[in-house]
Amino acid sequence: MRRSTLAGLVIALVVLVVVGSASMFTVNQWQQALVLQFGNPQRAIDEAGLHFKMPFVQNVVYFDKRVLSVDLPPAEVPTADQKQVVVEAYAKYIIVDPLRFYQVVHDEDGLGRRVGRIISGNLRSKLGGIPMAHILTEERAKIMQEITQTVSTAADSYGVEVIDVRMKRVDLPEENSQAIFRRMQTQREQEARRIRAEGQREAQTLPAEADKQQVVIISDARRQAEILRGEGDAEAVRIYADAYGRDPAFFDFFRSLQALDNGLSGGTTTYVGPPSGDFFRYFGQETPLPPAQ
Repeated sequence: MRRSTLAGLVIALVVLVVVGSASMFTVNQWQQALVLQFGNPQRAIDEAGLHFKMPFVQNVVYFDKRVLSVDLPPAEVPTADQKQVVVEAYAKYIIVDPLRFYQVVHDEDGLGRRVGRIISGNLRSKLGGIPMAHILTEERAKIMQEITQTVSTAADSYGVEVIDVRMKRVDLPEENSQAIFRRMQTQREQEARRIRAEGQREAQTLPAEADKQQVVIISDARRQAEILRGEGDAEAVRIYADAYGRDPAFFDFFRSLQALDNGLSGGTTTYVGPPSGDFFRYFGQETPLPPAQ
């Protein structure tokens, strides 16, 4: 009798523990919960702590209170100047109404699909009205603000608040990138050929200019030398004339000695002949030296 009573108490305690644990749930600070009964929402819980529900009949779905993100896959978007750009975008949002969120999109994946379509449509609409170059200017921030407002208004019906929409990457399609790289390579090759041609032209110009300067310098030096030589000869003639004017006889004697020195130059020159004639007139005894003055 006692054994059956003890077994009944144990079974009752186990059932009580199971039922109690099934009827309690905890909501953390960063969570909000939605109590469902056979899949139908019953109430939303926003306060953290211990809460109760009907065991085995009701279940709890949790949603995050923190800022969540939706990442869009890369998509090609045409611009106003008929250029294709590959855009990767993302959105930051907060679940403000878990009941509506559950009823409309059910979960984060469902929200990502719906919000992604809205963002993609707005990106195509906005980027399709501006040239590609404007995407990289300050106008881009203004465009994203407008897209954020539009998406946030559309997402109100999903129970979320979209706080930001951004483009994290804007690039050209692979085939366009390769074409641009080839064009850049061609431009750099043309620039290299231009610089090389200018270098070759300079290499030809500088020696020619140096040769020209050499000719000019040598010509100037020769002209200056001829001028100086002429001036020297003129000065010598003047000195000779002045000397001749002072003592013609001595000048005649000096010029005769110079003529002898030039005519009988060298240590092995020998003159054989009579000392007659004007050339030797100062060597004879009958011809006295001119008196000194």
